[in-house]
Amino acid sequence: MSVLYEKARDSCCTLILAHGAGAPMDSAFMEAMTQHLLLLNISVVRFEFPYMAQRRLDAVRRPPNKMDVLQDVWRAVCHQVRTQTDEPIVLAGKSMGGRVASMLVDELQAGALICLGYPFYPIKKPGAPRIEHLINLRTPALIIQGERDALGCREVVQGYTLSSTITFAWMAMADHDLKPLKRSGFSHEQYLQQAALSIARFIKATLS
Repeated sequence: MSVLYEKARDSCCTLILAHGAGAPMDSAFMEAMTQHLLLLNISVVRFEFPYMAQRRLDAVRRPPNKMDVLQDVWRAVCHQVRTQTDEPIVLAGKSMGGRVASMLVDELQAGALICLGYPFYPIKKPGAPRIEHLINLRTPALIIQGERDALGCREVVQGYTLSSTITFAWMAMADHDLKPLKRSGFSHEQYLQQAALSIARFIKATLS
């Protein structure tokens, strides 16, 4: 299992960051978020699910592993991290990685949950929300979501009844990767930095 641990100066917690379905742990998005979080005194652990680790070896694109496999990997990584630090643990993930984390965060008793672009519904079936486990979520959670996310736009998601522990940070004119339209006046990099600041504020308020 590929795990990358980066320790922040004056670290306040360790955030385990899982990749999404289509890109690895060292994608431009994952790298940018990691560097922003490190500067905000948040240590970051990245890892790859088996299907993505295999792609790194043979360059063959394949679908994600079944949910039980994804969950078992999350459990194993969380256990491993807990043997290496006494800091509070935060589960986080981009898209699919965040969705899997959200299913386990109560079980794993993490201090907080961060989702970057939560996939509320399959892109071809917007009427089938993936929210059952979010209705009774007990862990404090921050979902950072683009207003025009094709997997969970603001207009649709605001109609859901979710746990009161969930806080949303909506990114104006942004898509599933938190990338804004040009007319927003902001760059993708600025939005990722803004997302990292929102994460840091949420974590420090929650863990305090």
